[in-house]
Amino acid sequence: MKFKEKLQKHFVEMTKDADRKDMSARFCGTGSCVPDYVMDNDGVAEFVETSDSWIRERTGIARRHIAVKETTVSMANEAAKRALDNAGVLPEELDLILMSTISSDVIIPCGACEVQKAIGADKAVCFDLNGACTGFVLAYNTALAYIESGIYQTVLIVGSESLSRLTNWKDRGTCILFGDGAGAAVIKKDERASYIPAAHSDGTRGEALLCHSK
Repeated sequence: MKFKEKLQKHFVEMTKDADRKDMSARFCGTGSCVPDYVMDNDGVAEFVETSDSWIRERTGIARRHIAVKETTVSMANEAAKRALDNAGVLPEELDLILMSTISSDVIIPCGACEVQKAIGADKAVCFDLNGACTGFVLAYNTALAYIESGIYQTVLIVGSESLSRLTNWKDRGTCILFGDGAGAAVIKKDERASYIPAAHSDGTRGEALLCHSK
């Protein structure tokens, strides 16, 4: 069975499951942060043999933000503060902080703990998760699971990456794809909302995009 057909079948089976429970929560506020420096496709062409038209035709990408003075954690902190402000939620109201990243500038303590310290959310439980491109969605699903179980009521999820520091700028097939930035959202329980989570992983296709630890 082809991958696309396998994925479609998986989602159909998930939504037909009579025992599967809808999750109830809503977004209360969002925030984002991107680096000041912007690199367009002509800038990428200085590193590898490519062009603006070649990149646009294959990806639709015209430019990307690149962290210079910013870090994964500093962008996460700023995005988190903006999300709280947008939601009208105080840091001490947070029960849980989830940070999705594969490029944190700290391993211990986790990035989520660094966000907690920066925003003053001293009552929140914190941990990071690694979901790569789907990290923010997986953080969202995880937050909903905690909310639905009744363990936590108010959750901050943050996705932050400094992928330019992991990118091989000599590989034309991948360096054109990535940039840096952070996004955050505050989620609270809401019985009026309804969401059926759907996700799928296929470890057999992992070699399509590799990043080894140093």
